[in-house]
Amino acid sequence: MRLSSLSISLKGEFPMEKRDKRTNELWISEHQSDNMILSLRASAVLLNEKSAYQDILLAETEEYGRMMLLDGAIQITERDEFCYSEMMAHVALCSHPDPKRVLIVGGGDGAVLREVLRHGNVEKATLIDIDRSVIEASRKFLPTISVSLDDPRADVQCLDAMEYVRNCRGEFDVAIVDSTDPVDFAAGLFTSPFYRDIFEALGDRGMMIAQTESPFTDTAVMQGAFSAMKEVFPLVRLYWGAMPTYPSGMWTYTAGSKSPDPSLPVREAPAGTRYYSSEVHKGAFALPPFLTELLSRPRGL
Repeated sequence: MRLSSLSISLKGEFPMEKRDKRTNELWISEHQSDNMILSLRASAVLLNEKSAYQDILLAETEEYGRMMLLDGAIQITERDEFCYSEMMAHVALCSHPDPKRVLIVGGGDGAVLREVLRHGNVEKATLIDIDRSVIEASRKFLPTISVSLDDPRADVQCLDAMEYVRNCRGEFDVAIVDSTDPVDFAAGLFTSPFYRDIFEALGDRGMMIAQTESPFTDTAVMQGAFSAMKEVFPLVRLYWGAMPTYPSGMWTYTAGSKSPDPSLPVREAPAGTRYYSSEVHKGAFALPPFLTELLSRPRGL
């Protein structure tokens, strides 16, 4: 999940329902950087509300199906979410020797939870998201994404994740940090103190995954998260994948582990994956030279 800024432009009457595209048009534009905008034609606005924490917008788009934005940034679309959610979930769950207890920080839409629960050996997945409105919006408008929010193995709680994790000790095998960008209430989720709290919340062979932004548009964020995780975990590896509606279309993820190597899958992908496979898993850790070079630089250079 991410945060950015949003503009809406339209021709004709503001459309709350589907209508003839020949008579009026609605375009939703995310300002992904100071010099780059992604615009999608929408046929309907399904929800537009302000929660206690952020602005929530759900729209029906022509290119990517239903789409959720938080504070103006695209979080998830029906068409491409599998690229992100599968790489967030399956890399850790296929490389950890015995992942039974999983923590998901953020991810109130339920996509990463759905992927985690594809693994039959997972006994319990605890999802902590601060904003109940995001969860309810996903339940109502994104049924194929939120399908596992009511699974018997899912424990969904609306809490401050930083406070929750601070009080956990050795309770989880895998932690997945599906955070927004490092601003406002999510800023602390990219720091070494939070990663240390995650470290303490994990068991002896614990592993964590965090989304760490685009190497093109958020280079300093990626570098900072990678460096902060290296201060805490003995083994840290960065990997990457395609994510079409996120800035630049190239996304990075950082894995921190107490002992298992996150780059080496020890079991096959669960049935039904569309992006992830054992071959993709191994290939994702083969970094292009420019990315290796970025990680060797001081942050922001």
